[in-house]
Amino acid sequence: MAPISALIGSTEDSARQILDAIESQFQLSDDALVRITDQFLKDFRLGLSEYNHPMAMIPTFVTGVPNGSETGIKVPAGYIASIMFFALLALRTFLALDLGGTNLRVCEVQLKGNHQFTLRQQKYRVSEALKTGEATALFDYLADSVDAFLTEFPSSPNSAPPDPFATGSSALDLLDTSDSSPAVPLGLTFSFPVEQTALNRGKVLTWTKGFSAKNAIGHDVVQLLQDAFDRKHLHVRCVALVNDTVGALLSRAYTAGGCILGSIFGTGTNGAYVEKVENITKLGDSPARKHGGDMVVNTEWGAFNNTRTTLPTTPYDNKLDRESINPRLQAFEKFISGMYLGEITRNIILSLIDAAPYPILFNGRASALLNKHYGLDTAVMSEIEQAWENGRDQPSSNDKLVNGSHAISNASAAHPHPSLSTPTRHFTEVDKLSPEDRSRLERIRNIVIQRFALDAADVTLRDAAIVHWTSCLVANRAAKLSGCAIAAVLVQTEKAKLGGGFVPKDEKITIGVDGSLIEHYPNFNARLRASVRTLVGEEVEARLNIGLAKDGSGVGAALCALQATKQGL
Repeated sequence: MAPISALIGSTEDSARQILDAIESQFQLSDDALVRITDQFLKDFRLGLSEYNHPMAMIPTFVTGVPNGSETGIKVPAGYIASIMFFALLALRTFLALDLGGTNLRVCEVQLKGNHQFTLRQQKYRVSEALKTGEATALFDYLADSVDAFLTEFPSSPNSAPPDPFATGSSALDLLDTSDSSPAVPLGLTFSFPVEQTALNRGKVLTWTKGFSAKNAIGHDVVQLLQDAFDRKHLHVRCVALVNDTVGALLSRAYTAGGCILGSIFGTGTNGAYVEKVENITKLGDSPARKHGGDMVVNTEWGAFNNTRTTLPTTPYDNKLDRESINPRLQAFEKFISGMYLGEITRNIILSLIDAAPYPILFNGRASALLNKHYGLDTAVMSEIEQAWENGRDQPSSNDKLVNGSHAISNASAAHPHPSLSTPTRHFTEVDKLSPEDRSRLERIRNIVIQRFALDAADVTLRDAAIVHWTSCLVANRAAKLSGCAIAAVLVQTEKAKLGGGFVPKDEKITIGVDGSLIEHYPNFNARLRASVRTLVGEEVEARLNIGLAKDGSGVGAALCALQATKQGL
């Protein structure tokens, strides 16, 4: 690979060679994809056998996956008629509490039993004082928020008392708060590091995202929340602790009738899949392992290959990592997630601006936005690629994401790879483009001028072509690497064989996904699928049913609460 120092001594004649050298650093051969996926599998097995590895492979103690027929739990015998009516209606309803940042959400999920559910939710702001004060104050606020949701946001406003037969009435509007009433199950999505020891137990390891509440580290987060509910005399019981990837798996399983993998491809990335308990050897002789069956495992694959011995590192990746808040950590996430793709692209663009003595971009001029750390958002890359794709061929059915019964296109099947150069034309030779493609480049030029805050005189069509090429390079590599993660799960769960040549028994292999990249970034899904096809063969890839698992942190947490009630928690 050509070193970044090739940008020193650039000339008008050498500019093309410099661009081609950069492109070669971002290309991933089929052999490279196989090596990366094989390392994924080795790290999976290591994490399943031992604790304290970057690929943590955390047992979640979720031992059941919904199939869409669930409506709630059985009603205990002996309740009087009014309580029986409440139980039949309200115990189809589960709460979810999602804490992971500036806002927390309280959700009410009613399971309909036909792969459908209804959702009500409300956001509550978490102040800086609560983030940094005593843990009891923070968890009391969480309990108060749940109380406010149950009492202040009925399904039928301005109607008191609620009519249980009215359309749109919520089961929780009928909540009997007497001591004898059944507690409503709640699932907690807690997006901070925990050491989970049971479905409803997990110790806080550390705070992130600006939180530093005192006297929480080392304590069971479920117990902290339940103590707050008890102090407020709320008939709510926290029965499950879950993260968003597990939630995505459960949410997609409910709407699709089953699911083997829940994955996030957005600001960050992670995956959780259904593993045989016998393979989780680090559980030792625990009751969970003796029971056998299946268990959902949270991979924490964002930390894959932190040593960067297998990932295709470039100088631009090294710069990003060195300047990040967590150097040498979350390596895989820094290659593929939305938080970082814009920054990698910005690093490449700046190197082309700074090329000397002949600048390759924008007459050597930058802007305050381009000079700002993380000044280029991945959403701008998406906008640039969409401007190029508008009006081009529509994707095939396999390259669409499924959301319920509707297909959502986010990829051009005819152009899944950024092959912008041809045997007769380099991508920088914009004068050889068709009028239609020149019009597309003009749209990209206008986006660059606006989003990069540059003077129009400094942005040519050739510059627009280079920026488009840069975005494609970075996003294509991210999608291919994402395909490695999915392929590794398919092989680990015996749905595929690395290298292909395996025909699965399943007619359909369902995967739940969430995140802005997989949902909105043009070509991302098609590029990801192409990578999976390379790794495990067309027979397996064609059977993949990749569907959106929206709101896994809400709906998924409620479904995890359902699983907890089935397990008697």
